Amino acid sequence: MLNLVTQMKIPIYQVDAFTDKPFHGNPAAVCPLEDWLPDTILQSIAEENNLSETAFFVKKDEAYELRWFTPVSEVDLCGHATLATAHVLFANSCKNETKISFSSKSGPLQVLREDDLLTLDFPATAGVRCDTPAELISALGINPIECYKNVDYMIVLENENAVADLSPDFGKMKEIDLRGVMVTAPGDTKDFVSRFFAPKYGIDEDPVTGSAHCTLAPYWAERLGKNKLTATQISKRTGELICRVERDRVFISGKTVSYLHGEIEVTC
Repeated sequence: MLNLVTQMKIPIYQVDAFTDKPFHGNPAAVCPLEDWLPDTILQSIAEENNLSETAFFVKKDEAYELRWFTPVSEVDLCGHATLATAHVLFANSCKNETKISFSSKSGPLQVLREDDLLTLDFPATAGVRCDTPAELISALGINPIECYKNVDYMIVLENENAVADLSPDFGKMKEIDLRGVMVTAPGDTKDFVSRFFAPKYGIDEDPVTGSAHCTLAPYWAERLGKNKLTATQISKRTGELICRVERDRVFISGKTVSYLHGEIEVTC
């Protein structure tokens, strides 16, 4: 019996999201596909890219099916890689469009374009207040003011310096039961700041996490009594976001910068 081997070339883009400067924000890889490849191939590509997220999309009717992979696992929602995917589409096949629709594991998503600002239309995911797990206190080396949980834990600290000074134990953090941990506080010059850790998914610290703001923005909107907020994710690369909360949706805006465009070879 013959073993048929197929070699294909796949376009790849890398885009820095939530920034207007190269080498800042959060880098995401974007791979357009004609049809879906086996999940093992998609995961291997994401592992090889070794970025916090690689996005894959396939055109289906008037929308695009969109999936996201970390180096170790597929995830249900990713903000910065969605922004990066929209950047690629707006620069190529959707040059004359101002809105792109995606279908995903988190339902329908849209990205809107106004000048050089792209806006994610994402579902709000408010956290539920809870006691801080002992293992999380141990991993962070602090006892927070408040703790909430949804897909991730959200830890609230007193001020921006407390967030910036954190040095988590990532080994201990892998034992936490949820996907990741966002840590937030009032900002010195912005409405709020944050950092995000997800070592269980192969990402010790994510540079800028759009999906985390689906939880962060509703919390700060209620606490500050305003539905439009400015935010900075104070990782080493730093990312800038503008958030607007409207009922059960969060609109998360940011800029994007192209880094590379190339081609990868895959053997199936």
